[in-house]
Amino acid sequence: MNSEARSSLIYVKDISRLYRIGTEVIYALRSITMSVDKGEYLALMGSSGSGKSTLMNIIGCLDTPSGGMYYLNGNDVSGMTDNELADVRNKEIGFIFQTFNLLPRSTALDNVALPLIYAGVSKEDRMDRANEALKEVGLGDRVTHKPNELSGGQRQRVAIARALVNKPSIILADEPTGNLDSKTSEEIMDLFDEIHSRGNTIIVVTHEEDIASFARRIVRLRDGLIETDEVNNKIRQPIQ
Repeated sequence: MNSEARSSLIYVKDISRLYRIGTEVIYALRSITMSVDKGEYLALMGSSGSGKSTLMNIIGCLDTPSGGMYYLNGNDVSGMTDNELADVRNKEIGFIFQTFNLLPRSTALDNVALPLIYAGVSKEDRMDRANEALKEVGLGDRVTHKPNELSGGQRQRVAIARALVNKPSIILADEPTGNLDSKTSEEIMDLFDEIHSRGNTIIVVTHEEDIASFARRIVRLRDGLIETDEVNNKIRQPIQ
């Protein structure tokens, strides 16, 4: 393991991902090398077919690369079994999706506590930690509400609280404002700013320039390759 793999939170080297459809071979990722340090706020950008979702799935341990190496927190995860990957996902990564992915018949509190069940946390601790996470996202007064009793923005806040409850190394957000209006999107990005200021590492996957502009670093993908990797010198602040 080289020094960059040891010192970075995320280190991918020469990562490729190919799919075979009949006799055709499709390269989703060709040769990606990049690192992400603890506490960074990064946007992964690209049009449909650029490889950003495939890279997100590999970083999130939802998929394995066809070639190359992936180190997370100094651990080589590129060759792990499905069970080992599931364990890493639950402990190290908090996911936030465009469609919220909440259980419709469960309360906000139970939705947030769900990852803690898989982590083997006692019920009393689960409830305490889920309550605390909901307070952190401004929903301390909505703990007993079910998703259909919440607005889109509130549902996404529940999803963010669920992502935070395990205190993961990385918050991975896939098009987190895709189903929200512009005002609510601003509020969610404001919340991401708060979360980042507390020291969390955030990776936002988006095709929207205005959402990417909140991040401190923007990595653009095209045809399975990194096109540009730049510090964002024009960080857009949410409207207060």
